[in-house]
Amino acid sequence: MLSIKNLFFKQLINSFLDLAPLLFVVLVFQLGIIRQPLPDLAKLIAGTFFVVLGLSLFIQGMEQSLIPLGESMAYAFARKGSLFWLLLFTFCLGFGAAIAEPALMAATEKAAEIASIEKAIESTDVAKQSYALGLRIVVAASVGAALLIGVLRILRGWPLYYPVFFAYVCVAFLSIFAPADIIGIAYDSGGLATSTITVPLVTALGLGLATAIKGRNPVSDGFGLIVLASLTPMISVMLYGIIL
Repeated sequence: MLSIKNLFFKQLINSFLDLAPLLFVVLVFQLGIIRQPLPDLAKLIAGTFFVVLGLSLFIQGMEQSLIPLGESMAYAFARKGSLFWLLLFTFCLGFGAAIAEPALMAATEKAAEIASIEKAIESTDVAKQSYALGLRIVVAASVGAALLIGVLRILRGWPLYYPVFFAYVCVAFLSIFAPADIIGIAYDSGGLATSTITVPLVTALGLGLATAIKGRNPVSDGFGLIVLASLTPMISVMLYGIIL
């Protein structure tokens, strides 16, 4: 019981240290550059405390449940030798993790509001919700597809730079034809889709596969899924904007 408390206390400290640079930047610009007092110091302190607490609980839960589960399932599927079920699990894992990203939810809602202001869609609530949901599904599906490519790369032993180079070429090419109001959303979608939930699960998937397959190095072969998962949403969102 004492070790669990010590582990959680250490996680609280680590979460605060992770958040400290952001707080430092805000305080420096607020007090030193803008030269204005903090609007509500009590709410700022309380909000910071709850952010640190929530982040600690979230990371602790991920480390004790979803990350070991994802790694062990990837290992089991690889040992079983069923390519179909492995690829299906991979796509579902990527889709489910991306569509549950809180950052992606917030960004797609803001994108729908901007699209309604720019007259790209109707300004009704139904149109905004449909547009935001469509963006989320497109991004989540592209993350699932990226993981499929990444898993095939690990299984076949392909170099990482082949799909990465091709993805960058596609991003640059589609940027010429995509609507101006969708390009910024597309570029941001890659980072939003690979955030708090997706990155640990995707990393666990890659490491589990690389560990299970003979001749694969978990360090050199197990990583690289994140870069693919961050590039494919850019491509899919720009295609979504062109088609829509």
